[in-house]
Amino acid sequence: MAESFIFSIADSLTSKLASRAYGEASRVVGVYDDLQDLKTSLSYVKAVLLDAEQKQKQEQSHELREWLKQIKLVFYDAENLLDQVDCETLRKQVIRDYGTPKDKVGRFFSSSNPLVFRYKLAHQIKEIKKRLDKVAADRDKFGLQVIDVDRRVVHKREMTYSHVVESDVIGRAHDKKKIIKLLMEPILDNNAGYKHISVIPIVGFGGLGKTTLAKLVFNDKRVTKSFPLKRWVSVSDDFNIKSLILKIINPLSDFASSTGQQNLRDLEIEQLQHRLRNVLEGKKFLLVLDDVWNEDRVKWVELQHLISVGAQGSKVIVTTRSQSIASMMGTVAYSHHLKGLSPKNSLRLFVRWAFKEGEEGKYPDLIEIGREILKKCKGVPLAVRTLGSSLFSKHEIQEWESLRDKEIWNLPQKEDDILPALKLSYDEMPSHLRQCFALLSLYPRNFRFDSFGVASLWGAAGLLPLQSKDKTMVDVAHQYLRDLMARSFLHDVSDCGTFYFFGIHDLVHDLAVYVAKDVCQLVSSNTQDISENVLHLSFVENGLPYNSVKPSLRGTRSILFPVDEVGASEAFLNAWVLNCTYLRYLDLSNSTCETLPESIGKLKHLRSISLCNNKRIKRLPSSICKLQNLQVLDLEGCSNLETVPKKLRNLISLQRLEITTKQSILPESDIAKLNRLEYLCVKDCDNLESLFVETRLPTLRTLQVRGCANLKSLPLDTHHFPRLETMLIQGVGNEDWLHRSENTNSVLRLLRAGGTA
Repeated sequence: MAESFIFSIADSLTSKLASRAYGEASRVVGVYDDLQDLKTSLSYVKAVLLDAEQKQKQEQSHELREWLKQIKLVFYDAENLLDQVDCETLRKQVIRDYGTPKDKVGRFFSSSNPLVFRYKLAHQIKEIKKRLDKVAADRDKFGLQVIDVDRRVVHKREMTYSHVVESDVIGRAHDKKKIIKLLMEPILDNNAGYKHISVIPIVGFGGLGKTTLAKLVFNDKRVTKSFPLKRWVSVSDDFNIKSLILKIINPLSDFASSTGQQNLRDLEIEQLQHRLRNVLEGKKFLLVLDDVWNEDRVKWVELQHLISVGAQGSKVIVTTRSQSIASMMGTVAYSHHLKGLSPKNSLRLFVRWAFKEGEEGKYPDLIEIGREILKKCKGVPLAVRTLGSSLFSKHEIQEWESLRDKEIWNLPQKEDDILPALKLSYDEMPSHLRQCFALLSLYPRNFRFDSFGVASLWGAAGLLPLQSKDKTMVDVAHQYLRDLMARSFLHDVSDCGTFYFFGIHDLVHDLAVYVAKDVCQLVSSNTQDISENVLHLSFVENGLPYNSVKPSLRGTRSILFPVDEVGASEAFLNAWVLNCTYLRYLDLSNSTCETLPESIGKLKHLRSISLCNNKRIKRLPSSICKLQNLQVLDLEGCSNLETVPKKLRNLISLQRLEITTKQSILPESDIAKLNRLEYLCVKDCDNLESLFVETRLPTLRTLQVRGCANLKSLPLDTHHFPRLETMLIQGVGNEDWLHRSENTNSVLRLLRAGGTA
């Protein structure tokens, strides 16, 4: 599945090579011309990747898949190579700004000598170009066409129809009642002379039964009596106005082709809209727009104006997987968010599909296994139907147990089953969202995500654009999460103002695991082997026999321990982490190591490191301040940390810093030189007495000071924090000094334990 990311990687590489900032950096390093040659080769391959991906999906060619795999490996090495230019540029900046004469002389005689570095890098670029050209030479044998823009066609669901057998539908009586109530409610005409049409959205991810619910409502006798004119239109991703008008004029247009229909298609849009007005004018109608994907508001407003000639009380039902579409189209007070079936109704539906009518009573043992199988479905009707159908007329206990013990993604699937339904939603995402979503597979089921942690992972993986004047990487990450939320891929979301907590449905988690299986892997005691060339590793159990698994670690980019009370040991660090030359994300939360090795400073590509809740570590090696790419340093909960590292000022890319330490005074002069710092959390620093009395933090947007019982002063004015947006002050002992601080009201929002001050 990772082949679906190849075009995105190629696009990212070419964009980086074309950027002015990177061009200047490569000139400084001395490899500009070499990289331009690489860019030419890259563009030659990129031109046919979209066609290659599409052909691979359709034909499932092993040879083509291997070709794409080889390109992917070259791209990964190219990403690492380009990253070296960034690392060298940042290192030069640190030496220029803070280096001593001794540093500069020592560097000249070291392996990082600019001339030596330039020679090695130029050689690596030529090797990658050679590999890329060799692979590119094979593109013609696959008959690939040049496609410059990603306009991949999303596989459409089959067109729907309005008929439904109500007795076949289980567990939707309450939902049906609520929708019909909304249909029957009168509409107040608040716009002089404008006949307002109420739009009722039904929202939920694939397989929940949105279309089935709409059918129940559409065919109800009360609805038929109340709406003399009814039209069912299957929309899918084609929100073409002319096509929609044709379907509304002729309700058979979805299913039949005739001479009359062809004549209608020959009419101009102006003539068609007159026909539409004649059909709808003065009539109270119900229009169902099923499976809407298009988010173009202009098209929706255009259609809304065309159908506004209907009689007062006309209604539109919209089914969609996207909350943003529901918000754009809906006019009622709320969207109807469809939920899963209860365990009782799930079992009723399962029995209907797994057994012939009335025979389930003969197989009580199978029914009990069926209850366990249903745990995979989490109340999603299409999943229940899929698994039930696969067991129809099979009465051997071993067959049922085998299905119970399989991952749902390993089960045989038909086109209209649950997995293709969810995969359709995934394929519809833009490429940047697909890559970000895939990394959620690194966390176990039922994990409670926080948006800051996800932003750190995405940022370290290079999936977020570099911060701009208007938007930080966290801002972009939050927008991506809102986009996933709008597509019903997140649930149980808690909006905490500056960040989110959220979860993902088990079936959605399975989808993430499925699409990321070539690049992400969860490692447990059951792991037999680490996939070759895997990029992201997640360890979900303690005491794993690290020496028994020997992956090729050089290319690994992420290592994390997402489960509470599961953390890394010093043996793990020595055996695994220090071999990961291109590591970008290292989450050692809950680790038990008492120190980090000095060689951690060699991981120059590292963007994020967390030692959160390590209760044993006392000191950090000074080499950690050689990590000029580091964007996130999380030392929260390191209750035995005696001092934060010296020369923090060298971490010139740092955006997020969280500190717990025994120090009474922080190195404020160093922190003040962190010109990209946006988020600072000082927590449980029991000995800390003052904070930033003279220090100015011009880029800081969020400041948290919590559990610092002896803190006696903290400035709260725009001189110290000119861009501050949010401050959380909690558990700071005597707070009288807060009320005495000048310009306290200049802080945009001050949150305290008791609420908003």
